[in-house]
Order: sequence, then structure tokens, then C-alpha cells
Amino acid sequence: MKRQAGFTLVEIAIVLVIIGLLLGGVLKGQELINSAKVKNFAQDFRNIPLFIYGYQDKFRALPGDDANVAAHLGTGAQPGAGGTLGNGVIEGDWFSSDVSATAPESVVFWQHVRLANLASGPTNLADPSYFPTNADGGRIGIESGSATPAQQYISGLTGTFIVCSRGILGKFVLQLDTTMDDGNPFTGSMRAVPGAPTTRQNTAHCAVAGSPAACTTAVDPAATYTVCMSL
Repeated sequence: MKRQAGFTLVEIAIVLVIIGLLLGGVLKGQELINSAKVKNFAQDFRNIPLFIYGYQDKFRALPGDDANVAAHLGTGAQPGAGGTLGNGVIEGDWFSSDVSATAPESVVFWQHVRLANLASGPTNLADPSYFPTNADGGRIGIESGSATPAQQYISGLTGTFIVCSRGILGKFVLQLDTTMDDGNPFTGSMRAVPGAPTTRQNTAHCAVAGSPAACTTAVDPAATYTVCMSL
């Protein structure tokens, strides 16, 4: 009668160790990928103030709001429409998709900083990739802040400028806010709202008064959010 051969305890232990190492490597790799993505999101928010300050240093004007943009950047530069040029306000919605001859200041902002060699990307508003995107492909934009609740994109978020980035997963929102602000995505200078709302005064997560007690809805790690930061 033949004796059936099996695995010894040592062999089983070696296999388990190898499996453990492989799983650990996979998890660590995923952790590194997630960390790199959050760093990319954070860098987007840090870059835009540099564009603004760099443009102001060169031309003593705001990109998008430059009343002498043709003299500064050439006749190919498009002045912002629908507002008052040179008044120190980047007028228009950060999420505007108007790339016509009457595009708002918040849209032509990107053309101006690129023509000024402060940022990379297309300078033709009609280019499909004209609008900058984040690491997850979500739209990035800028607009002037407002102290008037009805004009705020996210309730309670005020500042000279508001930078927004949408399509960010909830699990990254929490890490991003911890990196850039107070760790609570419903308070402070960085806040989040679910989805990609295109209306003012979004009260989905936070009361108009901005009371921390009213901001109790937890972030869903699997849902997407629009994150905005005041500058």
C-alpha cells in the first residue's frame, strides 16, 4: 500500500509567510498610490496661488481680470467678459464651461497664466483639454470669494479666492483636508460637498451659519465630492 505524501508543517509555514509578504506588498503599494494621489490633489491647491502671485508680480494685474491683457500677453489673449476688468475680482463661476468670445474671467484665467508661462496647458479655449483636471480627472477651477451667503459656492466658505476641485473620492477628501486644513471637511478653509453641484449656496452638508454642530454628515469613502479651499 502506497503512502500518500503531504505538506509538512514547515512547508505550510513557508507558503503562509510568502502569501503574507505578497499581501503586505500589495497593500503597501496601494497605500503609496493613494498617498501620491492625495499629494497631487494638494499640489493643485498650492499651485494656483503661485500662478496668481507670479502674474501679479509680472504685470500688476490678476489673471483673468487683466484690463491690459493684450499689451501684456499679445493680441491672442482673450479678455474676460461679463464683469469689470481690472477691479481686482476674478468674476464668473469656477465651474463655468463657457469658452466663447464672452467667456468669463474665471475661464480665461487659465489662458492668461499659460501665456505668461506660469502654467502648462492649451491656450486655445476651444481645445478639449483646455480646463485643468486633477489626478482623478475632475475639473479644477477658481473664482473670487464672497462674504454674502447667497453668493457662496459652499456655505460658510469665504476668502479672496476660492479654488475648487471635483470628482474626489471621499477616502481622499479626509486625507486631503488633514493635509491642508483642520481634518474636518465641513469646517475651516477647506470644505467638501457631495457630487459636482453647479449652483450657489449648497447646503447639503453644512448650515448657512457655518456652525460646526450643523456639519455632522459623515463622508462616504466611496462617494465623489467637490472640494473647495479659500485663499
